[in-house]
Amino acid sequence: MKDEVKEQVTTIMAQIPPGRVTTYGTIAGMTDGATPRYVAWVLRSLPSDHVLPWFRIVRAGGVLADHSGAAVQHERLRAEGVVFDERGRIPTHFFWP
Repeated sequence: MKDEVKEQVTTIMAQIPPGRVTTYGTIAGMTDGATPRYVAWVLRSLPSDHVLPWFRIVRAGGVLADHSGAAVQHERLRAEGVVFDERGRIPTHFFWP
């Protein structure tokens, strides 16, 4: 079952369009049983050479999770046209779906 849910998470992640973001919780809700923490675990367990847009997944409220890749994530999102407000949050019109 976990392999099936992991595949669902990665399939959904691959569908996030450039310039848009979604949350761990949104992805979890689109699967057959994942939790937001499980979605985060899937991201951490991906091989380093994967091409999935991991950087398009953010915490609820439009903030970046506190992790070692947060600076890279911020830079990649800005390169796609995603903006951050003065509090470091992403406005809701950038959210997918």
